[in-house]
Amino acid sequence: MPDFLLEVGLEEIPARMIAAAQAELARRVEELLTRERLLGGGAAISYSTPRRLAVLVGGVVTAQADAEEQLTGPSWGVAFKNGEVTPAALAFAKKAGVDVAALQKVTNAKGEYVSATVLRKGRSAAAVLTEQLPKELAALYWPKNMYWRAGKPERFVRPVKWLLAILDHAIVPVEFAGVHAGNLSYGHRILHGDHAVTINKPADYAAALQSAKVLVDVEARRQRIRKALDAVTRTVPGARWREDEALVDTVTHLTEWPSVLLGNFEAEYLTLPEEVLVTVMRDHQKYFAVEDAAGKLAPHFLAVLNTEADEQGIAVIRHGNERVLRARFNDARFFWDFDQKISLEDRVEMLRSVTFQKDLGSYYVKTEANLRIAEQLALQVKERGVAVDELSLLIATKLAKTDLTAELVKEFTELQGVVGGLYARAQGLGETVAQAIYSQYTPASTDDAIPVTVEGQILGIADRFQMIAAMFAIGLEPTGSKDPFALRRAANGVVKILAESELPLTFSDLVKAADASSDKLAAFFRERVEFYLRDVRAYRYDVVSAVLAAGHEDVRDAMAGAEALTAVRGSEDFAAISAAFKRMKNILRQASEKGLPAGGVVNDQLLTDQAERALFDRANTLAPEVEKLRAARKYQEALEQIATLRPHVDLFFDKVMVMVDDPAVRQNRLALITKVLVGFSSVADFSEIVTG
Repeated sequence: MPDFLLEVGLEEIPARMIAAAQAELARRVEELLTRERLLGGGAAISYSTPRRLAVLVGGVVTAQADAEEQLTGPSWGVAFKNGEVTPAALAFAKKAGVDVAALQKVTNAKGEYVSATVLRKGRSAAAVLTEQLPKELAALYWPKNMYWRAGKPERFVRPVKWLLAILDHAIVPVEFAGVHAGNLSYGHRILHGDHAVTINKPADYAAALQSAKVLVDVEARRQRIRKALDAVTRTVPGARWREDEALVDTVTHLTEWPSVLLGNFEAEYLTLPEEVLVTVMRDHQKYFAVEDAAGKLAPHFLAVLNTEADEQGIAVIRHGNERVLRARFNDARFFWDFDQKISLEDRVEMLRSVTFQKDLGSYYVKTEANLRIAEQLALQVKERGVAVDELSLLIATKLAKTDLTAELVKEFTELQGVVGGLYARAQGLGETVAQAIYSQYTPASTDDAIPVTVEGQILGIADRFQMIAAMFAIGLEPTGSKDPFALRRAANGVVKILAESELPLTFSDLVKAADASSDKLAAFFRERVEFYLRDVRAYRYDVVSAVLAAGHEDVRDAMAGAEALTAVRGSEDFAAISAAFKRMKNILRQASEKGLPAGGVVNDQLLTDQAERALFDRANTLAPEVEKLRAARKYQEALEQIATLRPHVDLFFDKVMVMVDDPAVRQNRLALITKVLVGFSSVADFSEIVTG
């Protein structure tokens, strides 16, 4: 079976968009071939560079097999009225391409219908791909699209420059955006003069482009870069490049034929904070920092180039990069010195002119709200036995946003918060204040660490929760995929801090401190806790549902419950209890639908069956033991104790009918299973567990 190769050549794609598009195109091509019965067992291999996306699929069937298809038409009574052929039957037969006499009667859930068996002639792979691939290309998702042909409908991330589509040796005549596919690709724009490269068959693709100075395999480029970084750094005794996987990923998607050069800068710039220097190198120039054996920043940098050059050419490129970096460092030093002329305290009033949100006022107003929340949270934390430097916390909260008025932050917006912490340290405000301000925006993602100090944790929670509550109050909550104020990310930060710190705070504490309450806000945070437990902590979806259904307000409690539930869910007794609790819940739901009361106190005088009496007695004995374990957060032991109910529950359902005719007995039995279900669901709602 032949191989199929598709390549889409483009103007340079933004690096951040390439990986997702590469994966999506491979998935779409593979699904297309599978859907059209053309995939002969091979898998899609994807490639990308800044100028191309490509997919190679091995073992493609050259043509679809003929297939019988059963078509269903109008009802039999309409097609053959009183035994006579009607126009409806004739029309369906014509559409199916069969004689009326070949029509058959089929019966389904809706009744009797006319049916026809037709033979669908298989199409060639080339014909299917020619027809379907343009639709798949047009459907690719890009965060930003553009038009580039006046009056034409297609939109794409960048203008399409060439298409390559070959099945074995043959060109597949795909057309997209006015570009017709051929068997030509293009090499490195500089090193190969952007000359065409003929691809004779799909298997030659990677090697042919490598000869044209293009590494289409993303992982091969990544490894080439890492090896080059290692090799070049070894030319500096005792040095190592500062590991930065995100930057490695970025430069991998910025290059087709990467190489690395070592540059230098004057040691005098090392008087600036490392955070400033690394941000300039990393975020503005895509340079890797170099550090000495002690982990201190060294006066060198590593630049990843999309070319190769001789010694003289490298010297010229190095000089240019050093000159650009020197200018950026000079700017940073100027802004650092200039900002020191105004203290953070004096910048508080300047926040009145910095807008937070048009309907919510300035950052001065937000700071006042943050202070109220932080003060309340600090009080609650102290009352529950956790030490907090309240004065330092309030100073940090008051000054947290003042670096928004600093010139260094205006120039390097990535350093917001970090600059404030550095300035607080430089101005002698104390390490506790500096650390809290410095870490207020961490964690920025679920992979980041939380602030290391209690003060930083409280400030981070107060700042985020104030924003979320304020936005919800004016109706700006996230909807669907739209989240313009990044409230989900902010809430993820709150949940992560609550889960991974020792702060004894619950969602209710935050609502009370912010003087905010709404069902939408509660549902939003429940969703974020669910995301944290399921996607970050990797607990099973039913475990997460069971724990959250129990109403845990403390995120650490919910996490401990999920851990305990995961540990015991595999046992036979627990599986049986889960199934029984689900049965109880169904019985109670059915009773509710019939308007029958289900709660109330169990009347032990009406417990006439030995099995229901045994369940009642065991539940009464077990309840205080389970509650004691739950209160001590010994959730696994509590769950193991609950599982001991199994023989009593099994016997109850084996011997006792709940929905009997006698209303008093029926209501008493409903009250009994309510008592068991509610009384033993404080750690987790077992009815949510998927068994079997």
